[in-house]
Amino acid sequence: MMIVVALIGGLILGILFFGGLWLTVKRTLGSPYVALWLLGSSLIRTGIVLTGFYFMAQGSLLQLLVSVAGFIAGRLLILRLTRQIEQKQVIVTESSPL
Repeated sequence: MMIVVALIGGLILGILFFGGLWLTVKRTLGSPYVALWLLGSSLIRTGIVLTGFYFMAQGSLLQLLVSVAGFIAGRLLILRLTRQIEQKQVIVTESSPL
């Protein structure tokens, strides 16, 4: 049971981390405070992920490895979703008249 919880927890952490990274990069494109955005986001995202891994591992190497596998799966999921969003934006931009 705890292995499934670790997998789902890792997946959620991956989605939060890499989704937050994507949103941060999108936000910094038009911001005058790029360094502040990147530093703040990095510290918050890293803190959340490390805390999550600490509590999900509960001293078990197996649970830690399973949660890291879920984290990587979250990365792949966010990568796929953001590619679809970017492709839709390119199609809409190319088809709209100037």
